Amino acid sequence: MFVTDLREHPEIVAGDGSLLREVLAPARDGLAIRYSLAHARVPPGKATLPHRLRGSAEVYFVLHGRGRMHIGDEEAEVGPGQAVYIPPGAVQYIENIGDGDLVFLCIVDPAWRPEDEEVLAPRGGGEG
Repeated sequence: MFVTDLREHPEIVAGDGSLLREVLAPARDGLAIRYSLAHARVPPGKATLPHRLRGSAEVYFVLHGRGRMHIGDEEAEVGPGQAVYIPPGAVQYIENIGDGDLVFLCIVDPAWRPEDEEVLAPRGGGEG
């Protein structure tokens, strides 16, 4: 049985500017899964930098807070209990539009790898 605790994983500043804890990483953890799972946090008034993942789809599952999700030319307000699908290669960023931290899970399939992520120059509200 494999059990891990969020508190065992250091919080880092990810390439997109979010505060991230990588919870499940198949290569690191020796797990027979295709996806990776991370816990992300964006402070009030901040946003992640526009970025895209080459060859991987991503799902954000919002746990706490309110955000405005941007994918390509589309945007939508998101909150607790909502999941957002991000297609492979889509330019994306999320803004925290609430008073507290925006907290969400990131599921990436196939698993996230640094060489698959491209962080782009900030644009229209995508500044972190």
